[in-house]
Amino acid sequence: MADVFQLEIVTPEKQVVSDTAEEVQIPGKKGYLGILPGHAPLITELAVGEIIYRKDGQPHYLAVAWGFAEVLPTKVTILAEAAERPEEIDVRRAQEARERAEERLKSQDPTTDYERALYALKRADVRLDVAGKKHP
Repeated sequence: MADVFQLEIVTPEKQVVSDTAEEVQIPGKKGYLGILPGHAPLITELAVGEIIYRKDGQPHYLAVAWGFAEVLPTKVTILAEAAERPEEIDVRRAQEARERAEERLKSQDPTTDYERALYALKRADVRLDVAGKKHP
């Protein structure tokens, strides 16, 4: 069995990652999945969360929002609505989005879309967490 697999992460705007990896953890709709070389084939829907993949023993982090992952024994392809490396995240913008989402959730306005506000809060939290993991 191979020690690595091909990892492709693509958004509608660009290819974010095209690399080899020793493992990857992806946020599935029902929880995180750990993928190693030779994994059984599967397709899963992604949730908002953090992708962590290892190459040469070093972790690499990305914030991801929704999409799908196809896992094959020698390749993992992730098609995401959004995927950002730590250095690509605008921290101020993420903090502002978090504050707006919190305000909406505290609101007594009956027209507030709470599910959308929870999504925005989760996405902002993940982006802020990943932004803090920049490589030196």
